[in-house]
Amino acid sequence: HWTILTLGKGELLMAGIKFVTDEKGQKVAVQIDLKKLGDIWEDFYDNLIAKQRIDEPRESLDSVKAILRKKGKLHA
Repeated sequence: HWTILTLGKGELLMAGIKFVTDEKGQKVAVQIDLKKLGDIWEDFYDNLIAKQRIDEPRESLDSVKAILRKKGKLHA
């Protein structure tokens, strides 16, 4: 059983944000109104993806260009 909160103790009410709490009143999720805050959500999501990929191997721009040239997908 979850409850939607729009204002909690010591928290400011923010249009477009709702906290979801469990039966003990602990926050377990957030609902975001994408019509109001879609741009902010995209930035937040991009940041999460970047943090997940922080330890992935990197390729230099020159090596990517070389690979694309070999595959015929980049000219010059």
